[in-house]
Amino acid sequence: MSEDGLNEKVKAKLEELRKYLQSHGGDLEFVEMEGMTVRLRLQGACGGCPHAAMTIKQGIENALREEVDPALTVERVT
Repeated sequence: MSEDGLNEKVKAKLEELRKYLQSHGGDLEFVEMEGMTVRLRLQGACGGCPHAAMTIKQGIENALREEVDPALTVERVT
């Protein structure tokens, strides 16, 4: 898969996941994708949540790995 194709698949999946975060008063912002690393900024209630690390790793990263590419990693930026 091309880098552009992978980037688009990641963004499409993130759009799906945003609905879940928004239902809890939060949101996410796609910052950049460098290689296989996706950088996100959590916003709203998710930005200050003590469970933000779990949301990133066990929620968003797992979903991207299962449905887009198992080599992806997600990092939170502030």
